[in-house]
Amino acid sequence: MRKRRKILTVSTAVVAAATLPLLISPVVSAAVPEDDDESSRVTRLYAPPPDRDSYRQVARLAWRGDFRDSAGLLAMVRTPHAVWFGDETPEQVTRLVRRTTRSADRQGRLPVIALYNIPGRDCGSYSSGGADGLAAYQAWIDAVAEAIGDRKVLIVLEPDSLALLPSDCADASNAEETAVESQQPEQTAVEEQQPDQTAVEERPAVEASPTELPPLPDPDASTAPPAASTASGTGQGAAQSTDPQSTDPQSTEPQSTDPQSTDSGPDASGLLMPMFPGAQEAADPEPSASRSPDPEPSAEQPSTLPELPPLPTPDPVTPDSEEASEAGDPDTPVVEDPETAARYSEINYAVDVLSALGNTSVYLDAGHSGWHSVSTIVPRLIKAGIDRATGFALNVSHYQTDQDSAWYGRLVSSCLAYADEGGDPEDCAEQSWSRRHVRRWLRHHVPDDPARMKHYVTDTSRNGQGPWTPRAASHQHNDVQSWCNPPGRGLGRRPTTRTGEALLDAALWVKTPGQSDGRCLRGTDGPLDPVRGTINPEAGEWFPEQALELVRYADPAVHLFRRPRGR
Repeated sequence: MRKRRKILTVSTAVVAAATLPLLISPVVSAAVPEDDDESSRVTRLYAPPPDRDSYRQVARLAWRGDFRDSAGLLAMVRTPHAVWFGDETPEQVTRLVRRTTRSADRQGRLPVIALYNIPGRDCGSYSSGGADGLAAYQAWIDAVAEAIGDRKVLIVLEPDSLALLPSDCADASNAEETAVESQQPEQTAVEEQQPDQTAVEERPAVEASPTELPPLPDPDASTAPPAASTASGTGQGAAQSTDPQSTDPQSTEPQSTDPQSTDSGPDASGLLMPMFPGAQEAADPEPSASRSPDPEPSAEQPSTLPELPPLPTPDPVTPDSEEASEAGDPDTPVVEDPETAARYSEINYAVDVLSALGNTSVYLDAGHSGWHSVSTIVPRLIKAGIDRATGFALNVSHYQTDQDSAWYGRLVSSCLAYADEGGDPEDCAEQSWSRRHVRRWLRHHVPDDPARMKHYVTDTSRNGQGPWTPRAASHQHNDVQSWCNPPGRGLGRRPTTRTGEALLDAALWVKTPGQSDGRCLRGTDGPLDPVRGTINPEAGEWFPEQALELVRYADPAVHLFRRPRGR
């Protein structure tokens, strides 16, 4: 009996090992169908080598005969995604960035780089760290610029650096982004509640976690994402090295297996100026940010609209200097704490150095639609040098829907254009306004030409099911940390520069799917995550359970095999 069992075990292992290469082949071919399009107008994104722990999980699943999950996971980790850099010395980051950009250049692909080394990073939370002061950060940025040289690179600059300033760290409630709540007069009846301290008391965060993951969704069935939540957070995955031989683990991501996500037509990446000046506008039928229909916010609007307020008009009265001082003259510099002032200096320095390279596109952090109001984030972008950057990045490492990001991105870009013409960001349309209010404001204040407005990119790596809404349970006064490894999330739109939207330069996988956001204690003493009932990996480490969830709940679904031509 033992001999027979041993023979069976060995035979299973041999079959699994022999099948894995066969499994990989169709998945890889499905992940890179963009190669079939020989058009030079298609901007193909770079897929760095996957996390080693992800390959170990793929092999384990195949060995035990779970080929469908194994193939789906392999497809995920081979989809193009950003490479994260942070915490390396200037010498190390020069070597690693140069290796990444050279590899992408040889493949004729565009690398996406996330720079994550700002001093005081993440308010000392799960992804704490960063450079030791302004001088150290400037030296680090200089090293990155030296490594990039004249190669084409898309840079997501310091996620969370502007949405979570040092001044926001003083009060824990600020980290929960309560700025949107300040728009109460304009909010609709169903506007989502911000997770400040009061909201936490009313909506706590413990949810029973199933011992086993639910079955794979039916590919033919429609997937309806759960209700959106405005829960937001600060924990980014630890910055990863691109050197598989180095001690710093590499953050990497996969190539898409979704045929619908591949770049097979005209490329909207011509909006990535000045990187792709020859690119043509996309013929994608999706609504453009510059034409009707406008993207709808996820929250429903009330059936009866309130009376429209009058449009703001300039005040003809010029107050004297004393009154202006008391009222807060916009021309008078605002006194900031030293750490926040240093943060702006650091970002401005990075924008100047990296933008001067000529072939780089630099996008600044703008949080997401459930974090800051438009009038709150726009002044931060202006102070950080958005006028000299390519644009801004939304939803990095978060879960907001594409619909909400498109709406918020248009409003932020519109407000930046309004402010550039001398307007006050406080007068800008907010994401909490009704569509009737917003359209009226846009007609009066926004240029018709998208080329005169700042563009943006979004992170769609984990937003397939939208934000997580915690259920009420026993821990009624805990911080829900709904941004931290939320259960039941799925992969979102596959990375592409052919977006079909005038202001959206690219949908990217910035956060590495499958890498943990942190321990997620959710206000408890730990060490367990009270929602999952497990000890989550440290930020940036591979999280096998979450990785499988992302594949199983992906929307659009992960297609494992390429359909034959003509079908």
